[in-house]
Amino acid sequence: MLKTILSVSGKPGLYKMVSNGKNMIIVESLADNKKVPVYARDKVVSLGDISIYTDTDEVPLANVLKSIKEKENAQACSAAKNAKPEDLKKFFAEVLPNFDRERVYPTDIKKIIGWYNLLLAANIDFEQDNPAETATEEKEQEA
Repeated sequence: MLKTILSVSGKPGLYKMVSNGKNMIIVESLADNKKVPVYARDKVVSLGDISIYTDTDEVPLANVLKSIKEKENAQACSAAKNAKPEDLKKFFAEVLPNFDRERVYPTDIKKIIGWYNLLLAANIDFEQDNPAETATEEKEQEA
């Protein structure tokens, strides 16, 4: 499900991809449900493609969001967006104990917390895999 949720550079919040055209895609804001075009020149990142650095490898963002959801009992995140960097790192260590403290910055943690709260408010189920991706992965494993 996170593959269709996008972060657009220069635009606040998260967007859900609605449709695509030749040189643009149409996205819908998760915050206010307004549809806007995003052009090829804009930097767009799918949340499904984001991973968080750990001491050994990288962990997909979906796993981190699931950990936050478990810690917060499926409620909005208790860590304040204006918390001190030490508090943010302490919170994130509870969610992902072996995150790389040198490469994951407090601004990254704030962004992840904000994304989590937006996804929760928009009732986006980030724990559910995309059925098409799951079917493709199963076919690849069978081959």
